[in-house]
Parts: sequence; C-alpha cells; structure tokens
Amino acid sequence: MSSVGLQPDEKVRAASFTLSGNRAYILGLLLIVLSVGLYYPVRTHPYVNYDDNVYVTDNVSIQNGLTWDMVTWAFVTDHSGNWHPLTWLSHALDVELYELNPGGHHQTSMLLHALNAALLFWVLLRATGYAGRSFMVAALFAVHPVNVESAVWIAERKTVLSMMFFLLALGAWRWYAAKPHVLRYTAVAVLFALGLMAKPQIITFPFVLLLWDYWPLGRFSFEMKVPAPANTRLERGPLASAAGLPQKTFWALVLEKLPLFAIAAGSAVLTMKAQRASGAVLSFDATPLSVRLSNGLVSYVKYLMNAFWPTGLAPMYPHPGDSLRAWQVYGSLLILLTITLLVVERRRRPYLLVGWLWFLGTLVPMIGLVQVGRQAMADRYAYLPLLGIFIMVCWGLAEWAAEKRLPAALLPAVSIAVVLALSIVARRQIGYWSDNVILWTHTVQVTPPNYVAQDNLGGALMGRKRLEEAIVHFREAAAIHPVDPISTFNIAFYDQEHGDFYGAIEQYKRAIILTTSPSVKIKAWDNMGVAYRSLGNSQQAHECFEAAKKLQGQ
Repeated sequence: MSSVGLQPDEKVRAASFTLSGNRAYILGLLLIVLSVGLYYPVRTHPYVNYDDNVYVTDNVSIQNGLTWDMVTWAFVTDHSGNWHPLTWLSHALDVELYELNPGGHHQTSMLLHALNAALLFWVLLRATGYAGRSFMVAALFAVHPVNVESAVWIAERKTVLSMMFFLLALGAWRWYAAKPHVLRYTAVAVLFALGLMAKPQIITFPFVLLLWDYWPLGRFSFEMKVPAPANTRLERGPLASAAGLPQKTFWALVLEKLPLFAIAAGSAVLTMKAQRASGAVLSFDATPLSVRLSNGLVSYVKYLMNAFWPTGLAPMYPHPGDSLRAWQVYGSLLILLTITLLVVERRRRPYLLVGWLWFLGTLVPMIGLVQVGRQAMADRYAYLPLLGIFIMVCWGLAEWAAEKRLPAALLPAVSIAVVLALSIVARRQIGYWSDNVILWTHTVQVTPPNYVAQDNLGGALMGRKRLEEAIVHFREAAAIHPVDPISTFNIAFYDQEHGDFYGAIEQYKRAIILTTSPSVKIKAWDNMGVAYRSLGNSQQAHECFEAAKKLQGQ
C-alpha cells in the first residue's frame, strides 16, 4: 500500500486545520466546559441500587477511606469479580474527600469523563494535525448518549478511569515512536498497566497500537515517503514518515509490542481468575458457543445502531439466550462483512480501516464470547470502541466535503447541530439516572422482558416503603425468570410481612438453594429464623440463626 500526496488545494485545507498551541488549549478547555455543563446535574443524583452498594455504600473495606489496610486489600482482593486496585483506591479517595455523599462521587466521575474528552482531542491532534476533525471526534465522545452510563454510574468509575490511562498511553506512544528509547517505552508500559489496574477493558491496547502505527503515525515501512506539505507542523497520517517517525516492517512492529502483549496476558489471567472466583463467568455448558457467537454478531450491529440512533438506552439489556432468529444473526453477519469489504476496498483512506478495526477489535473482550454476567451487551462496553466509528465519520465527512468543495461554513454548522442534538438526547438520558424508580421504570419499558430491571425497580420501591407496589415487580421478575433468587427472596419477605410465615419459609429455602451470594443466604437464614420464631418453633429458629452465623464466619 502506498501513501497519497496532497493536491495544492488540499495543502491549504490541511493547513487551515492546524492550530497554535494556545488555540489548541482553548479547544481542549471548551471540551471540558461542554462535558461539565452537560453532566453538571449528576451532582444531585443518588447512588444507583445496582452495584453502587458493591463498590461504595456496602463495601466496608473502603468505608474508612485511604488507609494502609485498605490499600493492601485493594491489591489482593477479587471482590466484585475483578482485580482493579486503582478503581478501589479511587473510590476510597472519594470516601476520604466526600464521605458517603453521592454528589462528590458523581462529581469525580464527571470530571474524569471531561478530562478524557480533552485528552482524546490532544492525542488525535498530536497524531494527525487535524484540529477540526480531532475536536469533533472528542465532542462526539463527550456528549454521546451511549457514554452517559459510564459517566453517571458511580460503579463504572473503572471505565472512565481506565480510559484516562489508555489515552495517556496512546499519546505517549507517539512520543516513543518519534524517538524510540527504553525510558519512553517504559512510560507507555506503565500507563497501560495502570489502565488495566483500573479496568481490563483496555486489554486490546497493543493491537490498537498496531493500527495507530499504520494510521496516523505511518510507521509501516512499505508506505511511500512523500514531501511534507507546507505549514502543517502537526500533520500526520500517511505523512508520518516525513515527520521523522522511524519506520519498521509489520513483524518488527509486532515484536516491538511483545512486552505490552505480556502485560495484557497477565491482566487476562488475573481477570479470569477473579471472575471465576466470583461466579461471574457463566459455564460454557450453560451458554453454548453458538449462542454466544450469535449474540455477539447481533450486538455488534446494535452498538452501531446506538452510535447513530441512540434511543432505548438502559443499564441492563437481558441476554436473549437461544431466542435469536436466524435472519437476525445472518443479517448482522452480512452487515459486518459488507462494511469490512467497503473499508478494505477504500484503502486509500486508511482511517476507515483503522476506525473499523478499532471498533471490531476493542469490543472483542466485551462481546460475550466468554459470557460474563447476565447482559447481552452494555453501553459502558462501547465507551472505548465507538471512538473508531467517530474517527471514521469525522474524517470521512471532512474529506467528502473537501472533494465536493462544499462551502467552508457548512461542515462546522452541521457539526454544531449534531453536537447540540446529541447533547439534548444525552441530557434526557442523564435525567433517567436522577432517581432509581425513574431509571428502572424506563429500563422495564425499553427492554422487556427484563427480570433484573423488575427486581431493581421493586427494590427501589421497597426502599421507599412502597411494598405493595414493589411486590408486583418481584412477581413479574419471578414469572420471567423462575430461578431468580432475588425475586424469590423478596416474595418471601412480603409473605413474612403479611403473616404468611409458612409461605415465607418455603420461599426462603428456595432462595438459599438458588443463590450463590453469601449475603443473600445469610439474610435468608436470618429471616427464616425470625419466621420460625414467630411460629413458636424455637429449635428451628435456633438452627437457622446458627446457619447464618456460620456463613458470616466464613
């Protein structure tokens, strides 16, 4: 593949996209203001009654803030099914600063998301020299509704934190590529390792670097060297060789990244160990490969649809199991293959291939080939992958506008309109997270049938002493998923509160069998002991209380 030189009018257009350092800082600051302005309401949001307790409100290990015992715990625990010590340290620091005030915790996540938008702009600008396109990619990232979940859910601190280190490492890679040195390489490796210690979603970073070497850094030695255009101090892409970046063969570039691949492999081992220990990884027998592949193909297309038409977003999309139709699976495969062929055919536009492979590749760890949890897909999983789509769109439209010689003001005007429209949709999505009843009512409406959403809506109502309303949703959850221990437990609690002690005892026994959660088992044994005591059966009550104590001591 050879590089393509710029025509005279293209040189002028390229030069118009470069900025002085001060103006670049202004654009970066504008992205931060845009992000903070959009997400400012989260300062008044409560904790979400789904995982926020695991990470903060019920996590006794971080309740005292940043203590030495807490730091030691963070590096050895597999609590929550992950090994991510930096995430635990981040939550503990928030407890140190804000205690358990959710507004402070939300504020930290908001600021990290805003910082990520500015970092993304900086990384793209330094790598490509195109300020307008880089700014638009970062603006889409900042305001896109799909990213709301990662920015407003305290339990997803790990997502925004790992992205920060990913972007810093990506920026440092260009610094290393300009003048390879062991200390510069070490800086990249350390930033990558820190990102993995926040969340292993960035495990594909070495593969991303291979794409980045191809475009925009132009480090592949088979690319033709061309003269650098005038007045393009930061111009990159296929012209990276003219900027003085050393070039290597493909296999040399792969070899160069072996230490990073080793770090990724180590993270994968630790992650799988933690997830299997917590029971988060579903057995392969329970989730056949054909089911996982089918869901993965359909999910890829759904992520694409959400990128361009972000409606019906929710914190939990139930897994379809084997209910997907053949036309859905093969139709999705056809769409993905067609796009792949199109971007390969347009190899003179390398950003298309890089963006598409970025999207496909960075989603692989989260697409469900190894089924973790009960979801089919998740908005938080798209936080990193959709950057590839944003790059394809922004660079593609900019070059199309240049080829068609459209008025210079047209593209900026359209860009502002798109950012404004996405901001309106995102603000509405942020509003759903302002209240647990609102959030799960919305989720029940847009993702039926969803027993997890029904359970959480019931839990939110029960927390407000609206037990008669809550039991409707617990029974609906049990009807959708008869082996659901949460709805079973809460139906037992309802029966107990209404004097049906025998019915409650039977439901508690069933919940104990169904659940793998020690805390649910302990509560069930305790409540069952109370029910037996209410019936005057002190012997059975004593046995139940003893069973609860035994579990607590384990």
